[in-house]
Amino acid sequence: MSGSSITQLRKFVAPEFIFGVGALELVGRYARHYGARKVLVVTDSGVRQAGWLKKVTDSLVEAELPWTVFETVSPNPRAEEVMEGARVYATEQCNLIVALGGGSPLDCAKGIGIVSSNHRHICEFEGVDRVETPMPPLICIPTTSGSSADVSQFAIISDPERQVKIAIVSKTLVPDLALIDPMTLSTMPDYLCACTGMDALTHAIEACVSTAHSPITDLHGLEAIRLVRRYLPETVCRETRSVEGMCHLMLGSMEAGLAFSNAILGAVHAMAHSLGGLLDLPHGECNAILLGAVVEANFSACPERYTRIAAAMGLETAGKSEAEIQNSLLAEIRWLKETVGIRRTLGDIGLRREDISALAATALKDACMATNPREFGQEEVEEIYGKCF
Repeated sequence: MSGSSITQLRKFVAPEFIFGVGALELVGRYARHYGARKVLVVTDSGVRQAGWLKKVTDSLVEAELPWTVFETVSPNPRAEEVMEGARVYATEQCNLIVALGGGSPLDCAKGIGIVSSNHRHICEFEGVDRVETPMPPLICIPTTSGSSADVSQFAIISDPERQVKIAIVSKTLVPDLALIDPMTLSTMPDYLCACTGMDALTHAIEACVSTAHSPITDLHGLEAIRLVRRYLPETVCRETRSVEGMCHLMLGSMEAGLAFSNAILGAVHAMAHSLGGLLDLPHGECNAILLGAVVEANFSACPERYTRIAAAMGLETAGKSEAEIQNSLLAEIRWLKETVGIRRTLGDIGLRREDISALAATALKDACMATNPREFGQEEVEEIYGKCF
């Protein structure tokens, strides 16, 4: 770690969280502790089908709390869905939100909370620290091991009119409580597990090389890298998932979230937001496709940081040159993607080369690009996209 990093002022934000098997079943008790009179549960149809929604509503019934469900949430939550959710929240006279699901329901719930308190269109909050009024109490229950929205100060919302994803960053978005139950991972489809796991790994890697990293975020980021690399390959297959594997993978996701929420991210996420906004693609898959090319482009800007990342992934770094470490790290990322079944390229997912220029221009405006360890220009971002075909 650099000498300046330990002396600089740092802020670290995190929610109260309860981690462990059975955490989900505490939602009714904690909603009552936070003064709930009526609860808006934000989720999606897949979570309902998996049976987790019923467990949540049973807990609310046991706590004698009325509730209503909003599940009109796309895989990449859209601005109009946020606005409709805020209308339901107001119409149903709710005063607390429970978000249940992966990153999409959790981000949508954050958007609903912002609009409900600030009474403006969700797209007006794009950027950093633009949410003036705190949102209603929010309890997050993640059902995937990647987005880490349950512990972060981020919300990512799609704006279909502009065909972009907007990043909203504010400490007002940190949930009041995260109930992190590893057993919710038992119903994840294999490919979703792979994509969300690679999302968590990308969170951790980008946090570790971010210009806003600190010893505290390094602590969480490096441990997240170790856990995801160790447990994602053996947990990706639903038929053979163990409780131990799910617990460690969920812990890795949480640690990655604590790291990136405070260190922010970098070019992978900026470029993935641009890509996902244009083609409405799974965020974790976009990150996985872009990760290696961005690491290669960034490596020379902070080789000592990437060396620590390589060691956390279990690679031998002692006595190796920077070039050897870079090659080993890139090979390890390729191996992990291949092992968990993420094999598509940008061409495979429908991107046209003529779209690259516009994608790069949008990525350069993304808030996550500000903390990338190397400053990129238009041509350099276009080149990175081009290498991922």
